[in-house]
Amino acid sequence: MRLPAALLALIVLSLPGAAQDAPRQLTAGDYARSERFLGRHTSPLVYGASVNPRWLADGRFWYRNTIPGGAEFVLVDPSARTRKRAFDHTRLAEALNAVRGPAPADRTFSELDLPVRDLTFTGEPLRDEVISLLLNDGSRYVCVVTSYLCESAAAAPNGGASPGRASPGASPDGSMVAFIRDHDLWVRDVETGLETRLTTDGEEDFGYATNNAGWTRSDRPVLKWSPDSRKIATFQHDSRGVGMMYLVNTKVGHPELSAWRYPLPVDSVIFRISRIVIDLDRAAADRVVRFDMPPDQHRSTCSDHVVCGGTFGDVEWAADSESLVFVSSSRDHKRAQVRFADVSTGEVTDLFEEVQQTFFESNGWRFLSESNEILWFSQRANWGHLYLYDSETGALKNQVTSGDWNVLDILEVDERARVLTARGSEREPGDPYFQYFYQIGLDDGVVTLLTPDSANHTASFSPDGAYMVDSYSTPTVPPVTVLRDRSGRSLITVEEADISGLLDAGWQPPMPFTVKARDGVTDLHGLLFRPMDFDENGTYPVVNYLYPGPQSGSVGSRSFRASHRDLQSIAELGFVVIELDAMGTPGRSKRFHDAYYGNMGDNGLPDQMAGIRQLGARHSWIDTENVGIYGHSGGGYAAADAIMRYPDFYDVAVSQAGNHDNRNYEDDWGEKWQGLLEVNPDGTTNYDNQANHLLADNLQGKLLIAHGTMDSNVPPSNTMLVANALIEANKDFDLIMMPNRSHGFGNEPYMMRRRWDYFVRHLLGAEPPQGYEIGNLRIPIG
Repeated sequence: MRLPAALLALIVLSLPGAAQDAPRQLTAGDYARSERFLGRHTSPLVYGASVNPRWLADGRFWYRNTIPGGAEFVLVDPSARTRKRAFDHTRLAEALNAVRGPAPADRTFSELDLPVRDLTFTGEPLRDEVISLLLNDGSRYVCVVTSYLCESAAAAPNGGASPGRASPGASPDGSMVAFIRDHDLWVRDVETGLETRLTTDGEEDFGYATNNAGWTRSDRPVLKWSPDSRKIATFQHDSRGVGMMYLVNTKVGHPELSAWRYPLPVDSVIFRISRIVIDLDRAAADRVVRFDMPPDQHRSTCSDHVVCGGTFGDVEWAADSESLVFVSSSRDHKRAQVRFADVSTGEVTDLFEEVQQTFFESNGWRFLSESNEILWFSQRANWGHLYLYDSETGALKNQVTSGDWNVLDILEVDERARVLTARGSEREPGDPYFQYFYQIGLDDGVVTLLTPDSANHTASFSPDGAYMVDSYSTPTVPPVTVLRDRSGRSLITVEEADISGLLDAGWQPPMPFTVKARDGVTDLHGLLFRPMDFDENGTYPVVNYLYPGPQSGSVGSRSFRASHRDLQSIAELGFVVIELDAMGTPGRSKRFHDAYYGNMGDNGLPDQMAGIRQLGARHSWIDTENVGIYGHSGGGYAAADAIMRYPDFYDVAVSQAGNHDNRNYEDDWGEKWQGLLEVNPDGTTNYDNQANHLLADNLQGKLLIAHGTMDSNVPPSNTMLVANALIEANKDFDLIMMPNRSHGFGNEPYMMRRRWDYFVRHLLGAEPPQGYEIGNLRIPIG
């Protein structure tokens, strides 16, 4: 007998755990709504937010500005206090179309669709001014502004490097380019093409200017040209005896092996560099001047490479190119020896030494050769400050800056006027991560604030230092860009960002917050993301995004962004998302940064949990009983650590590309933050407290771990250690190995969708739509 439908439904609903317990089904529409808050959709809704000034020889600058319908090119004359379009866009588009000849409709230029990569102006404005244009395809055109007649110019070599933008290895005067061939260093004359071999004894694993730190490597040479373009400071890179790293790709047929030198903390031998200077004016047999000193460890004070800012780090030439100052750093980063070198003889003189109990890193230093001084950065007094040393004797002359604030970067030094320009933080009231610009007296230490608005500032200075273009914003307030003079006085408003389109799309800014750290005293700062249809009477599980440092934090820049990764998108699925800069990250005091030195397994997690609990106590809509966590790289390491170290707090974790045991990651990283490896008589080590695979027995929640099979930064063996330990512990977990992906797969559509699905299913208790596709999903292999 067939039961009536109504009676059947009543029976089903009365069964324990039946329909009322069925998980909520999210739809493709729900995911599409979330996807529209990714950067690729929100960034085009913001206009006038980015001003990248390109300074001209006559003191003016131009920039490309996004506006509704496309982009315009704007010319600013600081001396005249004017801002206007650089040219008649319609007439220039017509002129370029005419000289280029017939083209398909989608290749025809229009007023707001001019594919200009670079431009220069010559001649007298409004009279005979000529614009030289470099287009995105490398073609060049010259156009007379008064008549808008254009003609084709010589095509730019190598796809068109922009004027004023030096190629890697280029000399300061642009006449030569240095490059590596067969482990030796060569130079090429840009005008004639003539190539000269500078070294002759380079060999595999012992080559010149080699760009290999293990975790990153490149064919670009590591060197620093002298100001007169006649000498090169570099090194012979010794990787003999250093351990190998191996990766195998995925393809149809035999796989291909990638093998290279990659030192680890467990290795007794790491990369060494033997410092040299190459003098191009000497005879070939006498061209290489070797420094009279033992090889240095492959270390610097400015990064976990010897490359800093695209050049040979910790090396500063004298203005006359006859000497240089450099820094030798110890393997454990605790000791930095400042040295003077006579580049004609190779004689080296020790000047002074910086020593820290934990680690030393620098925000930059300068050799002031005209006054025989060194402007040195140190956190010896808990804050990042500048100290002036005598470069002949190594004696300390005076402390330049002081107080409870940080100098973050030295931008320029005027030795004759005895002033410097610097970027700093924590000196002004408000968010301690807001960055400001200052003028500082070298002798009297007088500090003048150049950018007074309470916000995060970025700036570009004119070549003569007379003007600065200052863009300021906060996570909740869009950018305003102004032109200032050298005293910081605002002259004109260059741009005010327009976010009306963003607001019309339903966007709302993240919510800044302040909580106390684990110590109950220290203020911590972060951002909270809520769904756009937020209901304060509802409750929302927490997704904790983090990057633990130690070299950076979770939030990153405090400048305005339309999207912060996929954090708002995750919130749209029914969560609150929290990112917090915990203790152990930079940008604050030295003690703050040192918080978990020697215990990387801390990962700032006690602060993350303390912050979430405090936010839950403030806001009833935050469900602190259901907490997930995710991160990538160091954040992936911390996410897996969190769910296994604190199983009573974290319920779900997505861990991507994690360095789960820093003995399996590059030597510089672990040795700087954890210390040199020490093995105890019982076989335990000082690295055991940071090894995630040793926590496998603790796993209770849901863990998804992912890694790229060709990750040459954080080798996939890190994730395999954790996977193997979880298998041995008989734990359920989920694993995604991304074939042929390197380190940066975290924002691939597939990985992003799987991340969303994982939190929806295991933290929200709902079912995601089947196989939702974010953007262009498939990447073929083989």
